Amino acid sequence: DLYRKVFVFRNDPSDAYVVLRAKPEQALQNFTLCLRSYTDLTRPHGLFSYATKAQDNDILLFKPKPSEYRLYVGGKFVTFRVPEGRGDWEHVCASWESATGIAEFWLNGKPWPRKGLQRGYAVGAEAAILLGQEQDAFGGGFDVYNSFSGELADVYLWDVGLSPDKMRAAYQSLRLPPALLAWKSLSYEVKGDVVVKPRLRE
Repeated sequence: DLYRKVFVFRNDPSDAYVVLRAKPEQALQNFTLCLRSYTDLTRPHGLFSYATKAQDNDILLFKPKPSEYRLYVGGKFVTFRVPEGRGDWEHVCASWESATGIAEFWLNGKPWPRKGLQRGYAVGAEAAILLGQEQDAFGGGFDVYNSFSGELADVYLWDVGLSPDKMRAAYQSLRLPPALLAWKSLSYEVKGDVVVKPRLRE
């Protein structure tokens, strides 16, 4: 249970990452990914990387610069332009549904205009799921200049699209439905220089 704790990725650039263990029973027709990050990086960095043997960017949350987030599904991406952070925690939720190809993006509890992505696609079930690096091969192929440096917390992955109420609940750290990956019952393995520490501030 990592409640009120964070992963601190100490080095920049970094070869460190955290492996998350989740076993989706089948391919994902829908998902919602939420996490909180705290960094002063201005270069590109990967936050959450879900790779399958067929597709290294099956799900990827990537920040190419301070004013943009990219959500990849099945190797294709949409860009969400955001205000540059003011040196604070940023809470992001991204959801996607295959039936409509609609991608939702929420930043700090507020929805951005929805975009279209990969209608009819299914995200593979056999996955390597990592925090802090962007995979260019199954479980590896990292570029250190896309690595994350800073603090990560409150990582969740659901195999459904969350309702707006639940998106806001995730931002407020309220009770959430059972998830494939849940911060309060996370099965993980640290690789390299990542330290678990108490969260310093809200």
